[in-house]
Amino acid sequence: MKIGKPDPEIGYFVSELISECKPLDENSPYCNLLQCSHFRDTCAVAEDEQGLVGFVSGYIIPNEPNTLFIWQVAVHERGRGQNLGKKMIMNIVQREECKSIEHIHTSITKLNKPSQKVFASIAKSLDAEIENEVLFHHEEHFYGEQPTEILYRIGPFEDVDA
Repeated sequence: MKIGKPDPEIGYFVSELISECKPLDENSPYCNLLQCSHFRDTCAVAEDEQGLVGFVSGYIIPNEPNTLFIWQVAVHERGRGQNLGKKMIMNIVQREECKSIEHIHTSITKLNKPSQKVFASIAKSLDAEIENEVLFHHEEHFYGEQPTEILYRIGPFEDVDA
């Protein structure tokens, strides 16, 4: 398994991967191209001998330069059970471009137990605490169309060795 930064040439395939990882929200191919180009330093892909098997999108929060927000974690069924989501996120945090990161934020719905386990494992590996609060409420922000997104704050943590 090879994990690294995405290139724009795979942006379209990222869209295909995400469409196969229900219930993830699908973004436009253009959005995924931007993630694979403008945000490539804070995104990761995993590839095996058959091709793309994982993608993590993230960005440094503009007014919080020490905080990495993980937007999506997509792992194809053939990559599941290998801690691939965690490995891709740790790959991002260990990069030179992310050496100032002291916190990881993400949002997870209450029913998404696999994601909750991934981020609990990351917090444990980083010897960091997790705090939770509502980020986007299902009625107030999604008008009843989507479940509430809970903000997970991990940190602070020290430099992560590669």
